[in-house]
Amino acid sequence: MIRSCSSVFRFRLNSGTFVSKSATSSYSLPSLDRRRYSISKPVVYLDHPPESSGLEGITYLNLNRPEAKNAISMELLHQMSTCLGKVRFDGTRVLILKSSVSGSFCAGADLKERRQMSKVEVSKFLHDLRNALHELDTLPMPTIAAIDGPALGGGLELALACDLRVAGLVDYVSDAQVSAADHASEVARGILPNGPVAIKAAKLAINRSVEVDLETGLDFERQCYNTVLETKDRIEGLKAFNEKRQPRFTGE
Repeated sequence: MIRSCSSVFRFRLNSGTFVSKSATSSYSLPSLDRRRYSISKPVVYLDHPPESSGLEGITYLNLNRPEAKNAISMELLHQMSTCLGKVRFDGTRVLILKSSVSGSFCAGADLKERRQMSKVEVSKFLHDLRNALHELDTLPMPTIAAIDGPALGGGLELALACDLRVAGLVDYVSDAQVSAADHASEVARGILPNGPVAIKAAKLAINRSVEVDLETGLDFERQCYNTVLETKDRIEGLKAFNEKRQPRFTGE
């Protein structure tokens, strides 16, 4: 049975999909029947493994925005907060955060929605995101992020707010005919198209936050983000996203 935070829906779960955590361990993760999938369901909802699975006590917190690859909207944050409030007191022994959208964990903030927001609305969004991360981080039961697909921006933050993360291994491997320097140059090439202001702010936030508590780290991350809000690069990035083109950043 799938239990949303506002309504009740009935679905049959498929057999387990295995996600490797290491070479010697695996986890069975039931997924929704895609044929019976509907975008009319809540964008965040709770459900449980079948009684016959022997996984009593596990609750799944599902992200469900297929049209936006689970991008984080104001409504998603609202529904997530409601679900986290319920699961805190319902006897759940382990919570698994997962996606019901094939091939995507979470694409980060909804930039289409963000482009229409005022400064006040952006501040409210960041406040609500921080609260959701805090609620997830402080749940009394163990939490696991099942990362099936890209986890970008705020999606990665959601995964990091869980106690454990389960994902397939992805490594950089250099061919014998390619030097490490050449491969490093290719990695650097992937960084170059990004806004230099945002890259510097992100690195500063990471370096300064790594050895402090979560609250202090989030405070500093928000300060860094605020320095980017009024830049030409941020406006260009949102405009380019909306126009479906590559942004032309200037470092301003």
